Amino acid sequence: MSVRGVLLVTGALAGLAVGWQLAQRRLDRHRADLFSPEVRRRADALAYMAGERSAEAARVLREYLVWETEPGLRRRAGALLRRLEVSLG
Repeated sequence: MSVRGVLLVTGALAGLAVGWQLAQRRLDRHRADLFSPEVRRRADALAYMAGERSAEAARVLREYLVWETEPGLRRRAGALLRRLEVSLG
């Protein structure tokens, strides 16, 4: 492989690694925002949680339902939890 090809592959791999790290940080931030004082951040975090399919996500949603006071967000979280429980069996 030529030097140019090696540099191209190295650059692509470095870009992929940086992109992966940025995506993970964003996902972690959304998970933490589920208990944010700001309603908008909690709504965004619920949208993120809609894509989660794990027992851990179900546990977090149960805790969130106890904590949340906003009726619309409670309904959304309850629906997400029910759908998640059905999918997990």
